[in-house]
Amino acid sequence: MRSLFGSAPVMNLLATFRRLAADRSPFMALALMTVAMQMAFAAWYALAKNFAVDGIGMTGAEVGLQETIREIPGFLAFLAVYILLVMREQTLALVSLTLLAVGVGVTGFFPSVWAFYLTTFLMSVGFHYFETVNQSLKLQWLPLDKAPHMMGRLIAVAAAAQLVVFGLIALIWKTFALNFESAFAIFGLLSLVIVFYLWRAFPAFKEATPQHKKLIIRKRYWLFYALKFMGGARRQVFMVFAALLMVEKFGYDVHEVALLFLINTAFNMVFASKIGALIGRFGERNALRLEYVGLIGVFVAYAFVSNPFIAALLYIVDHAFFALAIAMNTYFQKIADPSDMAGSAGVSFTINHIAAVFVPATFGLIWLASPSLVFLLGAGMAAVSLALSSLIPRHPKPGLETVLAPSSPVAAE
Repeated sequence: MRSLFGSAPVMNLLATFRRLAADRSPFMALALMTVAMQMAFAAWYALAKNFAVDGIGMTGAEVGLQETIREIPGFLAFLAVYILLVMREQTLALVSLTLLAVGVGVTGFFPSVWAFYLTTFLMSVGFHYFETVNQSLKLQWLPLDKAPHMMGRLIAVAAAAQLVVFGLIALIWKTFALNFESAFAIFGLLSLVIVFYLWRAFPAFKEATPQHKKLIIRKRYWLFYALKFMGGARRQVFMVFAALLMVEKFGYDVHEVALLFLINTAFNMVFASKIGALIGRFGERNALRLEYVGLIGVFVAYAFVSNPFIAALLYIVDHAFFALAIAMNTYFQKIADPSDMAGSAGVSFTINHIAAVFVPATFGLIWLASPSLVFLLGAGMAAVSLALSSLIPRHPKPGLETVLAPSSPVAAE
């Protein structure tokens, strides 16, 4: 009888590990960056609220201010293009991941309100600036014809990393009686180890097209900007008010909300790459139409749902539509000048975060009077997005950014 280590499945698994360990491709670099980001940020996301309340004793008003502080770097993401005057995008991505990991790693050692504000800001600078250049690098490094599928695979990688983080927290928190200092430090250190490996093991990939080191705002990209803005508004409705509905109206406990999040993460891990492949097959316009039609139905249902199990199903379906947002970035990849990726990434990320400044506060006041109205307004925003997505051509390209634009050579702007 062959030994266990000589069996075909084990040998195939070992061969796969060896192949992955030897892979120094841009895609593998993006995948490891994604894992490093999730190791730190997913842990922070899982622990932050309990640390704020149980570890520091923060009130709702202080937590609200902390959330505002967390979103400020996202709103200022356009400044990343000026940092690129002194460093490459790949370098900025690793520096940003380092800031994220350090910000998370030291959080538990400073259990005071103002210290938590400072570590939140440091963590958020790293997170948002990484996400800005990460978007640009994906558009530059991934082949145009394979980008939707490969972006889907990266979402699946992120989901798998999240599952590992949440699983480890659930396992070791009780088993080893961890405190907040140790928990934050462990995941911050794990993220730093991956970043160090990326520094040492991967080459500096050359830019296929030199990038403009300035903010890029072009009139012919207006539809992409509008879709990004509406996408940011939709994200706030889901992250703030859909979760609030689960807790406030239906009384979901912490572990039940965590279970919903794990289901959402598992869905992304299994299906995101398949959704990306479907976007490549059927096109960005059809993918975004499907997303927005589905969101209209989900938001209207949120407004009137009375059954907690149906509400949970809506929450899962709502999150599932996020994977279709890949189509927004691949649409831009098809219409944009290759040298515009870096300069446009910060602008689009800032546009996406404009809604984070006013939607939670404004809709929070509406929520006090009528939670249903919040979701009906969300359905209205999805309808606006649906109308915008109908302007995407079946085969977008420079000079044919919208169905309103004649196919012609792109004039300088």
